[in-house]
Order: sequence, then structure tokens, then C-alpha cells
Amino acid sequence: MRISIIGSGYVGLVTGIGFSELNHHIIFVDVDEAKIKAINSKKPPIYERGLEELMKKNKDRYYATTDYNEAILNSELTFICVGTPSNPDGSINLEYVKSASEEIGKALKKKDGFHVVVVKSTVLPGTTEEVIKPIIEEESGKVAFKDFGLAMNPEFLREGSALDDFFNPDRIVIGVRDEMSKSILERAIYRNFKCP
Repeated sequence: MRISIIGSGYVGLVTGIGFSELNHHIIFVDVDEAKIKAINSKKPPIYERGLEELMKKNKDRYYATTDYNEAILNSELTFICVGTPSNPDGSINLEYVKSASEEIGKALKKKDGFHVVVVKSTVLPGTTEEVIKPIIEEESGKVAFKDFGLAMNPEFLREGSALDDFFNPDRIVIGVRDEMSKSILERAIYRNFKCP
């Protein structure tokens, strides 16, 4: 499957390279030109044991860009993996999540066919439907669960063992409302994983 990954930090990069090892084709999207250059040079912008080797092994299955349109128009599923830093008061800063949602919506406006958007960023329950969904719908002019899929798939990656955690999860959690997104995630994305 062709997958776009918004945010090529720790979660996005490990997830994308992990899926490239499983024969998916990945387009990373990031605003950081240095990360784009490193990824396209097949060098990880972060350290994680085994990551550089997997990047070299799967070098023909991924690339990085700053262009949301290019990524979304050339993929069938998008993972939102942007950072959610803490505000000074301890609450979650959703600035990057909102910005990614706007850009995804703008790109989906130009796209025909069903596209699934999956939230992997660490957010509070309700954020997908109360924050992300309305932004994508407004920017795209499309309706969630009908014109495009929307799901939540939290990550459980630990720094230092993230690749092992990716390939050998103790569970995979998928929050979904429409059957098409559920089917794509279960049958096309996670079918080879041996866990509940």
C-alpha cells in the first residue's frame, strides 16, 4: 500500500521505515528541510538501533518531501505523527496536529476516491472527532466516514527499542467508525502482525 506519514520525528520515522520493511511504499512529509535531506540521503535524523540498516535495505520504498499534495495525492492512507508538546500549564499543544489536519484537508479537496487518515500522535480522547475531523471536513469539503476514513491508532514505541516494539507489539489498538477504514487497517496494514 502507498502510505504518507506526516511528521518524520521519532514515531513517524520508525513507523514509516517499519512499514517499508513490510513492502509498503512510504512518503514522509515534514516542514524541517534538514530531516527531509537526511531521509532522502538514507540517513536517520535520529538514533534508533537498527534504523539506519533498515533505511538502507528499503531505500527504494520511501522518500521525503515538504509537499502535502504530492504525498496525499500519491498515497491511499495517511498517518498523522506530528509532535504534541506540553504547554506551560501542562496541557497538550495541538498546534502541529491542527496544522497537519488543515494541510491534509486542502490536499483531500483535490483528490478523488477514498483516503484514510489515521491519527498516531499522542492526543487526548475525543481529539480525533472534536478537533481533527472538523478541520479536515472544512478544508476538504468532504464528510468523514463517507468521503474519507478517519481512525485513531495510538503508538506504543519506546526509545531505544522502537523498531522491536513496532515489529513485535503486545497489542494494536484501532479506534474506527467506518467499515472501510477498519478493513484497510486490519487487512492491508496490520494483517501480518501476530498480536491482539
